[in-house]
Amino acid sequence: MTRTLLRILAKLAWVAVVFFGITVISFWVIHLAPGKPTDLQTTLNPGASAVARERLEKLYGLDQPIHVQYGQWVGRMVKLDFGRSMSGDSRPVWDKIKERLPLTFGMNIVSLFLTLAIAIPIGVAAAWRQGGAFDRISTVIVFAGFAMPGFWLALLLMLLLGIIWPILPISGLTSLGFEKLSFWGKAWDLLRHLALPVFLYTFGSLAGMSRFMRASMLEVLRQDYILTARAKGLPARTVIFRHALRNALLPVITILGLSVPGLIGGSVIIESIFALPGLGQLFYQAVMSRDYPLIMGSLVLGAVLTLIGNLLADLGYGLADPRIRAAGRGGDES
Repeated sequence: MTRTLLRILAKLAWVAVVFFGITVISFWVIHLAPGKPTDLQTTLNPGASAVARERLEKLYGLDQPIHVQYGQWVGRMVKLDFGRSMSGDSRPVWDKIKERLPLTFGMNIVSLFLTLAIAIPIGVAAAWRQGGAFDRISTVIVFAGFAMPGFWLALLLMLLLGIIWPILPISGLTSLGFEKLSFWGKAWDLLRHLALPVFLYTFGSLAGMSRFMRASMLEVLRQDYILTARAKGLPARTVIFRHALRNALLPVITILGLSVPGLIGGSVIIESIFALPGLGQLFYQAVMSRDYPLIMGSLVLGAVLTLIGNLLADLGYGLADPRIRAAGRGGDES
């Protein structure tokens, strides 16, 4: 029990140190970028004087040294106060983030489940029939998808399915007259608007996940216990799903844990192209307007997701491989 508690405390200490390092580097880097939040309010305004610029910088605290600004930001952040946006409406940062959160998370979580549901069977089948027709065809398809830039494929699909063959909408989240539709009409309209973005999210991560699954499965299938199981005449289904798949999932769990931050980062391009009001578009607008509090709020959310992804990956190891759980219990008993 003592070792378990020490391990938990060490993990939490590591998480705190990493989080602190991320915030320090992020805060320093965004202040190194050219331009200030006050530029849009003064440079583009012919009537704004140097005195007005100085007043705005003092209002936002930009006239103070960077370490003082960081200390003030940390003091607010520990109270879960990310400050107010420096652009436009000056609303609280967390209010602007949480209203965009459901759309981005919803699309990416659906995409993640679709990726796993498609990539794992493709990887397993390609590894089991290595060198066969399915393996070669799937390799060509997934590498072609991996080589296509996401923005280029998005523009191509918008041209084909939105203009040449107007099957799907290519911009926005809802159609005109959305409020007048029935419940099922609204659901269908949302589904049509999100079909292309979700497809692009899924297709972009499908290649890497299926290749990792194939490589991991091939390595497991060469192990002695798998060869023994096959020599005993066990059915292929039993060999794959009872003996090989669990161990082959360990590297995939690592990739899955590291893909959690992509719930925000990977949304910037797609949401900007399709004009979707999500976190990705909000982060892009914050960077363009040098909105420091909003940028830091988005980066903190990404850092938290990264650390949570790593912790989930650690937990997933134990669920996928009983030997890891047994090793942990053995260490505690000693």
